[in-house]
Amino acid sequence: MSNSRRNFLRQSGLTGLGLASGWMSNFASTPEDLDRIKEQAAFSPSQSFNMCGYAAPKLDVVRVGIVGIGFRGIDAVARMNKIEGVEIKALCDLRPERVKLASDMISASGHQPTLYHTDPEAWKKMCSREDLDLIYILTPWALHTPMAVFSMNHNKHVCVEVPAGKSLEELWLLVQTSEKTRKHCMMVENCCYDFFEMTTLNMVRQGFFGEVMHCEGAYIHDLSELVFSKEHFYQMWELKEMAARKGNLYPTHGLGPICQVMDINRGDKMDYLVSLSNNDFVLGKKANELAAVDAFYKPYAGKSYNGCMNTTNIRTSKGKSIMVQFDVSSPRPYSRIQLVSGTKAVALKYPEPGRYSTGHEWMSEEEVKLLEDKYTPAIVKKIGEAAKQVGGHGGMDFLMDWRTIDCLRNGLPLDQDVYDAALWSSISPLSVWSVANRSNSITVPDFTRGKWKTNKPIDISMEKGGTTGVKV
Repeated sequence: MSNSRRNFLRQSGLTGLGLASGWMSNFASTPEDLDRIKEQAAFSPSQSFNMCGYAAPKLDVVRVGIVGIGFRGIDAVARMNKIEGVEIKALCDLRPERVKLASDMISASGHQPTLYHTDPEAWKKMCSREDLDLIYILTPWALHTPMAVFSMNHNKHVCVEVPAGKSLEELWLLVQTSEKTRKHCMMVENCCYDFFEMTTLNMVRQGFFGEVMHCEGAYIHDLSELVFSKEHFYQMWELKEMAARKGNLYPTHGLGPICQVMDINRGDKMDYLVSLSNNDFVLGKKANELAAVDAFYKPYAGKSYNGCMNTTNIRTSKGKSIMVQFDVSSPRPYSRIQLVSGTKAVALKYPEPGRYSTGHEWMSEEEVKLLEDKYTPAIVKKIGEAAKQVGGHGGMDFLMDWRTIDCLRNGLPLDQDVYDAALWSSISPLSVWSVANRSNSITVPDFTRGKWKTNKPIDISMEKGGTTGVKV
């Protein structure tokens, strides 16, 4: 392990946690890496502080630094520019033209951010500043944990894009750092704020489904063209990820809303999973075809890529079940499935429009409309139309950012905590191990260390907060 890695772990105060062995390596690329995943699945350090339900001191103005101004990053800057009580004080990206583009976009609103660029470690200078409250991380996956841990250790709350980390070692590092610093580490899982998912969650809270016993989620999104684009994923980082591991590499979009519905980490926990992947029938062939006509793609030819479809099945401690799928190369319509099955009713979002049933047939459009009118949660009634105007996947991105800022300004717990970030992200390395071991089962770590038994479900009632305005 390099001196820089040793220093990083020493500065984080976590060198005694058994996380120092190759934690920034290309996980699951060797049998030794797979053995380490199995060892880490049983790892359970003591909890120094319970971040579930933690309310940090109020911030009248949330001073934000944003790192990673790519396609997701530029949209995050635009959304933050529309929220009252936010001061965008710093922007960071390797490419100077990206930070200038973002800065020019928000200058009319009075923001005068300091720009960090060119130097690969410029983000450290930004995150070390004392006049920032929140670091928003929208970089390639491998940088998520290093940046989040560094920021929390420098007295910043963190919003980090999905997944929060690539390995169990990284995820434990996030958990321990958040507990030690008492700084929020929220993985910005936007699908938890989609309107159907929030309405369904409110229906679960009010008993419409009876007891939820099985859920299904997915990320089925044909990205076969985008992963080979020379412009979309900077330096082809996502294609490289698809060549590095085989499993469910992107589980959280389908999984996050399901975990909230099932009160995972807050009344129940995941026990174990099994995962199966088929072969790659698309990406390797496409890489070879492109390399034959364009030398740029030669480094990507002849490689073994992640399978077209991964299916991961999870059993909870209370005997409930979850199915999560991942497919980004098949020519299929977009779907996150979002099936919620209870003892009294069922909901299914995809294919859209979403629908409900309490028997053998789906309800009519008129019946669904009546249900939505009755169960649309207060947060959607308050901010939903403004969110749609600002945009971001139909408004859910803005709803997520607005809610996060409103909680920070009102001293409220966040809807997603570091245990959610770690658990939802952990399905990726765990699935990699299971796929490599003939779909054998593997224990899912309890990042709450038993606190799931007493942690309270998230509160979406909006009885507190809601004071933050929108600049539409």
